[in-house]
Amino acid sequence: MGQLFSELTNDVTTLFRQEVALAKAEVTVKAKEAGKGAGMLGGAGVTGLVTLGAFTAFLIALLSQWMDVWVAALIVTILWAIVTAVLAQMGRKRLKEAGPPVPQQAIDSTKEDVQWAKTQIKSEKR
Repeated sequence: MGQLFSELTNDVTTLFRQEVALAKAEVTVKAKEAGKGAGMLGGAGVTGLVTLGAFTAFLIALLSQWMDVWVAALIVTILWAIVTAVLAQMGRKRLKEAGPPVPQQAIDSTKEDVQWAKTQIKSEKR
C-alpha cells in the first residue's frame, strides 16, 4: 500500500511538472501573437507621428498651390487620420485573434489529471 501511494505521488508530481511545461509553452505562443498585434498598434502610433511631421509639410505645400493653405492642411490631416485608424484596427484585430493569454490546454489537461488521480486513490483504498 505504501509503495503504491509513493508511486502515485511520483506520478502526480511528474504530471504536474508536465502541465506546468505545457502551460509555459501555451502562454509563450499566445504572448507572441499578442506581441505582433501590439507591435502593429505601436507601428500605427509611430507612423502617425513621423509621417504626420515630415510628409505632411510636403503635401500641404504641394496642395497649397491649388487651394488655400488651411484647406490643404485639413485635407492632409484627414488623410493621416484615416491611415492611422486603419493600422490601429489591424492591430486590434491581431490582438483579438491571439485570444487571452490563458493556457487552456494545460488547464483542461490538469483537470483530467486531477480526475485520474482521484480515481487512482479511490481504487487503491479498495
